[in-house]
Amino acid sequence: MTGGGHGGGADDWLRLDRQVCFPLYAATNLMQRLYRPLLAPLGLTYSQYLVLLLLWERGSATVGELRDCLYLDPGTITPLLKRMERASLVTRSRDNEDERRVIVALTPHAIALREEAKRIPETLAARIGIDAAKGAELRDATTSLVERLRSLVLPDVA
Repeated sequence: MTGGGHGGGADDWLRLDRQVCFPLYAATNLMQRLYRPLLAPLGLTYSQYLVLLLLWERGSATVGELRDCLYLDPGTITPLLKRMERASLVTRSRDNEDERRVIVALTPHAIALREEAKRIPETLAARIGIDAAKGAELRDATTSLVERLRSLVLPDVA
């Protein structure tokens, strides 16, 4: 069905419901809204949660590694890490081997939050009514899309 008196053809590609980007954008926004009440008791934003997920996995990482893994630009990652440092979630320190690099590490407070955060993925999966197999399928499909997009937007990143 076309709206607004427009016929078919090339104009149909400009309909919102024909865009691939819009359902991804909407899903991201709605997913973040679902996370908000789960993260609020921990005092975390969604972006902070993503940083912590990486650091809980790795222990520490450089600012560049965090930026690359989360697909953030320098103007976004630095203020985010400064807020996390003020909230006693991370520490930032210069790398002794290369002073240009800044290493981000977990604080004891952030390490303790990991235990409280363990319930979040299961709670979220239950809320959206998705089983493990369907969740893995969706994750694999979106991961494949992210990799394809990454190679187009960031071709020099290995």
